[in-house]
Amino acid sequence: MTVAPDAAVAALWRDAAMPEAALAGLALTGAEPALPSSFAVGTAAQASIAAAGLAAAALHRLRTGTAQRVAVDMRHAATEFRSERHLRVDGAPPPDHHDGIAGLYPTSDGWVRLHTNFPHHRDGVLRLLGCAPVRVAVAAALRSRPAEAFEEEAARAGLCVAALRGFDAWDAHPQGRAIAARPLLIERIGAAPPEKLPPAERPLAGVRVLDLTRVIAGPVCGRTLAAHGAEVLLITAPHLPAVPPLVIDTGRGKRSAQLDLRRAADADALRALARRADVFVQGYRPGAIAAHGFGPAELAALRPGIVHVSLSAYGEVGPWRGRRGFDSLVQTASGFNDAEARAAGQAAPRPLPAQALDHASGQLMAFGAMAALHRRAVEGGSWRVAVSLAATGRWLRGLGRLAHGFHRADPGQADVADLLETGESGFGRLTGVRHAAQLSGTPAYWARPAVPLGTHRAEW
Repeated sequence: MTVAPDAAVAALWRDAAMPEAALAGLALTGAEPALPSSFAVGTAAQASIAAAGLAAAALHRLRTGTAQRVAVDMRHAATEFRSERHLRVDGAPPPDHHDGIAGLYPTSDGWVRLHTNFPHHRDGVLRLLGCAPVRVAVAAALRSRPAEAFEEEAARAGLCVAALRGFDAWDAHPQGRAIAARPLLIERIGAAPPEKLPPAERPLAGVRVLDLTRVIAGPVCGRTLAAHGAEVLLITAPHLPAVPPLVIDTGRGKRSAQLDLRRAADADALRALARRADVFVQGYRPGAIAAHGFGPAELAALRPGIVHVSLSAYGEVGPWRGRRGFDSLVQTASGFNDAEARAAGQAAPRPLPAQALDHASGQLMAFGAMAALHRRAVEGGSWRVAVSLAATGRWLRGLGRLAHGFHRADPGQADVADLLETGESGFGRLTGVRHAAQLSGTPAYWARPAVPLGTHRAEW
């Protein structure tokens, strides 16, 4: 049994305490399987994107009194969940951003996945293994290592490694038990008077968003908010590594500036931006940004009425609460790669057909941010929204399994050509997936092209 997409949206909507009547304006089309998987990835894509689109429409109605319909097609939503695959710059796909030794390896008692796409993570793993930076040497070194022991050794060194587990093992693991049943948390964290948004043509026009995120999930949140008219300012630092194709794909609609929070002047500059922001989104390892004075409580004191949105890999409680992680690692650690392999009848671990935990988390973050803005307008208050890849995974599991999901052919670039748009950018002529939520009165679009990191000054 699988959960119907409209029921999945309704559950998210009610959990966020959004107005029930708005659900009548939602139209969902298409059916599973949208992608080759035993999991309801298409439903997760459609439901999370629809919830964010419906929240945008609700905000627009709050500020104008005008209702509109929100339509999301499952095929389009599933394609947006793989937007990085369909990116083209001047007609060509970007270079593969995966490091040469990243991926899955057999060990003495199972499998591990290495995430080495950042140079310091790669160098650290090679130091632990004491081997040459080539796959055959890494594979030889790992064959004598127990999977969970190496996972722990890497975690103590601040590196990104996950041992393969099945669902039963993950559910019995202390971190698996600590994962919240709800895919996102929205809570009031401070007092502030209601802030009604003035009438405007777009749902988030005039809403200022500070986007301190990298890779996929957090940047997808900012990209979605920008699609509905928010002024999104991406803040990165010159010394931090980036993944260029993901910067391009998720940078649509944003301005981009750089600040180094290790410098007092740059921390002061971010504080000045936060005083005039509506939403602060951060996706670094838990505690990293807060250590610079930008935790939820500090920001609520600095700017009463702010909405603080945070992303973590494994959640904010439990023994892994501070552990680094990425979508592929969480898939491996929490049972998805094992379950997909079993459903496909193959021995080697099998990933989901999309970075579904990343993309769903990004859409849930955007939905949470807009739901909090709606509640701020009605109730007042400062708000906190928390999402984790692992909790999103639990939500995806709860949507059910597909008996014949692998019968679906894997869509290629030509199969989704009708869902793409092309325009100029700071990188050349860019082709990318259009946003899947179609609002009848305020169509979603990105008013700004993607630009290289640090193109703009750190100012509103």
